[in-house]
Amino acid sequence: MKNETELSNKNNNIVQETSVAQDIVQLLLKIAFIVLAVFLIFTFLYGIVRINDVSMKPAIKDGDLVMYYRLDKRFISGDVAVFEDDGRTTTGRVVAVAGDTVDITKNGLKINGAEQISQDIYYDTTQFKDGVDFPVTVGNGQVFILGDNRPQASDSRIYGCIDIKDVKGKVIAIIRSRGI
Repeated sequence: MKNETELSNKNNNIVQETSVAQDIVQLLLKIAFIVLAVFLIFTFLYGIVRINDVSMKPAIKDGDLVMYYRLDKRFISGDVAVFEDDGRTTTGRVVAVAGDTVDITKNGLKINGAEQISQDIYYDTTQFKDGVDFPVTVGNGQVFILGDNRPQASDSRIYGCIDIKDVKGKVIAIIRSRGI
């Protein structure tokens, strides 16, 4: 009787150890699957980038994290886009799309002959001396982007219209990193 009890206890311990090992393997597989899913989502659908630029201040400040959606390349005026500028990633506001004519005069920004007034832009829109000659017509597959901090922004006034294929995506969230 004693041998049967000892054998039963040994079998129970072996079954419990196997069960614990299986639980750990299943947990590790679940964690690996979740990590892989997050990696794939942020590789192909979304992106996160730290902005080290004052072009969009005060909407996006130097040091903020920006989350953007990679797949939607249909921009309208007012969208904020993430794009590459001389090897660094930055943001800017789309002010004109394909077919629009952009002109910057002493009176400010004009799109298709209509003067643009925005409550969120605190600075006058002026031309840069070494920039693009205005008026400019935005071509198919292009956008015209300006920073909200117009005097210090590096934007389409300098290098012209941006091809949509060079735009990384559309900003969907801003995560403030200052003061945290």
